[in-house]
Amino acid sequence: MYAPPSLLDDASIEITAKDQHHLDQLARGFAPGTPVSITFLPGETFEDRIAAAQRVRAAGFTPVPHISARRLTSVAELEGFVAGLVDAAAVTRVFVVGGDLPQPAGPFEDALAVIRSGILAFHGIEQVGIAGYPEGHPDIAPAALDAAMRDKLDAIHAAGQRAWIATQFSFDAVPVLDWLARLRAEGIDETVRIGVPGPASVKTLLRFATRCGVGVSAKVMTKYGLSLTQFLGNAGPDKLIEALTAGLVPEVHGDARLHFYPFGGLEKTADWVARRG
Repeated sequence: MYAPPSLLDDASIEITAKDQHHLDQLARGFAPGTPVSITFLPGETFEDRIAAAQRVRAAGFTPVPHISARRLTSVAELEGFVAGLVDAAAVTRVFVVGGDLPQPAGPFEDALAVIRSGILAFHGIEQVGIAGYPEGHPDIAPAALDAAMRDKLDAIHAAGQRAWIATQFSFDAVPVLDWLARLRAEGIDETVRIGVPGPASVKTLLRFATRCGVGVSAKVMTKYGLSLTQFLGNAGPDKLIEALTAGLVPEVHGDARLHFYPFGGLEKTADWVARRG
C-alpha cells in the first residue's frame, strides 16, 4: 500500500542551502514545479540562501525560502533578503518561523512580527507558510501555540496573501490526524503539509527527533517500523503514510499533503517517492 495521488501529488520537500548542488537528484521523484523549502540555518550567508533559491528555480522547481525571524539583525536585512529572493529567483512564496534563538538578534521577536512588518507583501510575496506542531512544542504552551497560529493567519489574510501550514515531522499518524481534525473544527481550512521523514537510519531519525522534541517512545517507533535496538538499520515512512492514508477523511481533515524532511539525503527520499509515485 502506498500514498494515493491526493497525498503524493504536490508533495513538497525541504533542503538546505548546501543541497543546491545536488538538485538533479530531486528530479528522480519530484515533478517540475514541486515546492522546495530552503532552510535558514546558522553558518549560511544570505547570498548562499539566495543562490539556492535561484538554483531551485533554474532546476524547474518552486523555491520556498525560510525566513527565521529571531536571526534577523535589522529591518534592512529582511528587506534586502526578500528583495534579493524576488529579483534573483522570482520568489512568490516564503515560510516564516520564529527561529530557535533564546533572544532575537534584532527587531523581530517572532514570525508574526515579520508578517506584520508588511515587507513580504510590499515585495510581492503571494503565499506565506507557517509552522504547525501536532505533538506540541517543547518550549511553547499549547494555548500559546494556538493563539499564535490564529494571529499569524489573520495577519497573512489581512495583507491579502494566502497561507498554508507545514508541520513538524512525526512518526505517528494519530496525533497528526487528531490535530488536523481539531484545526478544521475550529474553522482553519488552509492546506496543511504533513511533515514526514524521508528514508534514513534509526540513529539519524532519533537524533533529529530528540533535537525537535518529537515523540520517540518504543511503541511509536514500533508502529513506524523501527527497532530502537537496531541503530544501524534504515526505515522509510511507509507505515506512517499508510496510516495517514487510511485515516484521512477529506470532510474531517480537509486539504492535506506531504512535506518531506530528507534526513537520509535527497537521493534516498527522491528514489523512495519515485518507487511509490
